[in-house]
Amino acid sequence: MANRLADQTSPYLLQHADNPVDWWPWEPAAFAEATRRGVPVLLSVGYASCHWCHVMAHESFEDEATAAFMNQHFVNIKVDREERPDVDAVYMDVTVALTGHGGWPMTVFLTPAGEPFFAGTYFPPQGRPGMPGFGQVLAALSEAWVTRREEIESSGADIARKLAEAAETPAGGRAAGTRLDADLLDRAVDQLAGRFDPRNGGFGAAPKFPPSMVAELLLRHHARSGDARALDLVALTCERMARGGIYDQLAGGFARYSVDATWTVPHFEKMLYDNAQLLRVYLHLWRATGSGLVARVVRETAEFLLADLRTAEGGFASALDADAVPQEAPDGPGDEHASHPAEGASYVWTPAQLAAVLTPDDAAWAAELFAVTPAGTFEHGSSVLQLPTDPADPARLARVRDELAAARALRPQPARDDKVVASWNGLAIAALAEAGALFEEPAWVEAAERAAGLLRDVHLVDGRLRRTSRHGKAGPNAGVLDDYGNVAEGLLALYQVTGGLAWLELARELLDVARARFRAPDGGFYDTADDAETLLRRPREISDSPTPSGQSAFAGALLTYAALTGSADHREDAEATVGLLAALLARDASFAGYAGAVAEALLAGPAEVAVVGRPDLERLARLGTAPGAVVVTAGPLTDHRPEPGVYVCQHFVCERPARTEDEVRRLLGVKLSAGA
Repeated sequence: MANRLADQTSPYLLQHADNPVDWWPWEPAAFAEATRRGVPVLLSVGYASCHWCHVMAHESFEDEATAAFMNQHFVNIKVDREERPDVDAVYMDVTVALTGHGGWPMTVFLTPAGEPFFAGTYFPPQGRPGMPGFGQVLAALSEAWVTRREEIESSGADIARKLAEAAETPAGGRAAGTRLDADLLDRAVDQLAGRFDPRNGGFGAAPKFPPSMVAELLLRHHARSGDARALDLVALTCERMARGGIYDQLAGGFARYSVDATWTVPHFEKMLYDNAQLLRVYLHLWRATGSGLVARVVRETAEFLLADLRTAEGGFASALDADAVPQEAPDGPGDEHASHPAEGASYVWTPAQLAAVLTPDDAAWAAELFAVTPAGTFEHGSSVLQLPTDPADPARLARVRDELAAARALRPQPARDDKVVASWNGLAIAALAEAGALFEEPAWVEAAERAAGLLRDVHLVDGRLRRTSRHGKAGPNAGVLDDYGNVAEGLLALYQVTGGLAWLELARELLDVARARFRAPDGGFYDTADDAETLLRRPREISDSPTPSGQSAFAGALLTYAALTGSADHREDAEATVGLLAALLARDASFAGYAGAVAEALLAGPAEVAVVGRPDLERLARLGTAPGAVVVTAGPLTDHRPEPGVYVCQHFVCERPARTEDEVRRLLGVKLSAGA
C-alpha cells in the first residue's frame, strides 16, 4: 500500500512511495505527529540519482522488519535535497559537525521540535568494522529515547543553539585585512597550482570532481593577467576528463565524478548542473585555444543536453541515474536480483561485447582504442570506455561509435529524474545560449529560449520563483537564492544573444525581488527569503558545492546586469557580496571558484560591448576572452551610439568604435579567427 509520498511530485520521493516505511514528506504535520506520539523523527535526505540512496533503500527501507521497527518507534520523513536545499544545508551542517563528514543518503535523528541529536549517512543493514548496522542504530536510539529522553532533548537543543550561533557569522566571510584585489587573485591561483595533479589534471587525489567553477576562475585570470600557467591547468584538466571514463565516449556528457585520480571509473550519474557548467567551461577554453578536441566536447555536451535531458515541456531534467534496472536477470526471471539496479550497466563493455556488435577487425581496433581489456577497469571484468589518443581514422571512429551507441540503446537504460530545477535550468540556458551563438547553432539558442519560457510561465508564481516543476506543474517549494541568481544569469545570456529586451526585464524583476527579500544586514544575502519557513537557522552557504553558492551566483548575475544597464546599485551589491567572500577565497580557493571568477570580472571591468550596425563583427566580438564581458546588439548599451562599429565600454563610458577585425581583436583579447 502506498504511503504519504504517493501524491508528491519529486521523483525521489515517488521512488519511496511503495516502501513499507510510513514515510511523511517534510511538513509541519509530521512534527505534530511526533509530538502527539512522543517519539523522535528519523529524517532521511537523498536524491533520485544517488546510488547509495538506492542501496540503502533496497537494503533497509524495502525490508518489512526494518520498516515495522521504524514505523513503531519513529516518525519517518523523506526529503529530496534538490527540492529542499535549505533543509539539506541545515542538517548537513549538523551531520558534518557530529561525524566529521557528510554525504547522501543523510540520516539524522531529531526531537519532535526538529532539533538533531544523532546523524550519519549510509548505514548498512548489518554492522561492519567501524560502521554500525542500521538496525543497531535504530534499536539503540529508540531505547535511549525511552530511557534518557530528557538528556537527548537537552543535547538536541544545545546542538541547535550552537548551529544558530555559528550561522550569525558565516565561516570564511569577510576578515580584517582581506582585500579583494589582484594580489588576492594571484595568491588564489598559486594556491590552486599547488594542489594541481600534473599527470592527470584536476586538484587533489581521488575521488575527483569536475572543477567547473575553479576552471572558470582560472580562464578569467589568464584572460585578465596573461598568466599562461592558469590556462595550462584548465587545458590539461579538460583534456584528461574528455579522454577519460568520466566522459561518455559514445553519446557525450559527463558523469558526476571519478572514483579514482585518473578520471577512469566514474560514479555514473549524469547531472544537469555538471554538464551545463562544463559546457560553458569547455566553450570558454575553446575560445581561448581553438582546440579541436575541446570543440568536439562542446558540441557533444550540448547535444547530450538536448537529446537526453530535455523534457516535453522544454525544460531540462535534473539527472540520469547511475543505475540501470535489468528487465530480466542473466540467470532468468527468477533471479533475486532481477529487479534491482546495476550501477553503470548501461555504459561498460567487455571485449566479448564489442565483438558481438562489431566486425572482428573493428572489435579489436575499438578494444585498443577505448582501452577495453580482459581484466577490465570496472566490475566483473568490464571496462569504462576511454579515449587516450585520437585515432588516425576519424571516420572509422565515428562509424564505430554509432554502432556501439545503437547497441547500447538496446540495453536497460538509467532512470531519469525529470523534475525541472530552476537554478540548474538557468545554468543550462546560459551555456546553450552562449554556445549556440559562438558555434552558430540556432537550435541550441531555441532550446535555451524554450526553457526560459517554461521558467517564466510555470515557475514564476505571483512574482516569485518556485524551485521545481514536473510535467509542466510548479512544485510547492519556494526558490532559493541560487535559483534567482542562476536563472537571472541565464536570462541575461539569452538577452545578449537574441536581443530580446523582455529577457532583460524579467532578469531585473527577479534580481530586485531577491535584493528585497533575501538581503542580509552585512551587505550579502541569505539563501532563503524573509518569509520562508523557519528552520534551526536561516541558511546562508558561502562555499561552492557542485554549483556556485547562492552568494556567488547572485553576485555574478548582479554584475552582469549592471554591465548591461549601467545600474550602480546592482554593481554595488555585487561588489559587497563578493567582498564578503574574500577571506574564503584567500583561505581555500577551491571552495570559492565562482566568487573568484566574479572577482576577476570586477577587476577587469567587465568590458561592456555594443555592436552597432556591424553584424559582420558581432561573432568576432563574442569570441573575445575579456573576463565576464557582455556583448549586445540592442538595449540600453546601444542607445545613443549612432556610428556603426564595436563600442567597448566600462561603466557606460566607451572608446571610439572599432571598425576593423584587428581593432576588435586587440580590444577584446580575441584569440581565434572569425571563421573558427
